[in-house]
Amino acid sequence: MYRFEICANSVASCIAAQEGGADRVELCAGIPEGGTTPSFGMIWNARESIDIALNVIIRPRGGDFLYNESELAEMLFDISAAKELGVDGLVFGCLNPDGSVDMENMALLMEAAGDTPVTFHRAFDHTSDPFKALEDIISLGCRRILTSGCRPTAMEGAEMLAQLVEKAGDRIIIMPGCGVNESNIAEIARLSGAREFHFSARESVESSMVFRNPKVAMGSEEDPYGTVQTTARRVAATIEPLKS
Repeated sequence: MYRFEICANSVASCIAAQEGGADRVELCAGIPEGGTTPSFGMIWNARESIDIALNVIIRPRGGDFLYNESELAEMLFDISAAKELGVDGLVFGCLNPDGSVDMENMALLMEAAGDTPVTFHRAFDHTSDPFKALEDIISLGCRRILTSGCRPTAMEGAEMLAQLVEKAGDRIIIMPGCGVNESNIAEIARLSGAREFHFSARESVESSMVFRNPKVAMGSEEDPYGTVQTTARRVAATIEPLKS
């Protein structure tokens, strides 16, 4: 009845997603930026490491979803490379300056995707008219929309999610994501009527480094040594309320 997708930030997270009972992963780099295209090495390694479905985000940078010609060329190349590496699905979305779906550039990306299923990602939550965007995305042939109901979290956006699920019918899958966890997934399912869910189920993982230089940090991390990754325990715990 339900399907579960894990936002995976590493191959270790992909493996944990499979071990925890997920149906699919969305592989991303740049999680603090909302997800960017992972390296081809990571995609290859993930494909070799898991048997469940592997979707890959195609997003050249953080920030908005208004892409220039150079960025679109990069996205087209990444789509081709991801398909060559054997991914099961692609995740992308483009907007115009006025917050409408960029139908022209989406059509180019959809043509490049071919028969590979496409999820329109949370660029949807930045559209100026979600119901017009819904119809545009359906007309493009996308398989599903990942959305928090145009609110900060899926729980807060449950009312909008329910409206989208109703209007979408069996034409496209509405998949709630952002803030979905073991404590609220059953309530989000009840309120929205959704059947697919997207979550990360991540926990902090301590580094094995013995020597540490407290004066130097890589990027903006509060803990430059530890990592955060999906765990099988949390995946299973989040799925359990809907299995029972």
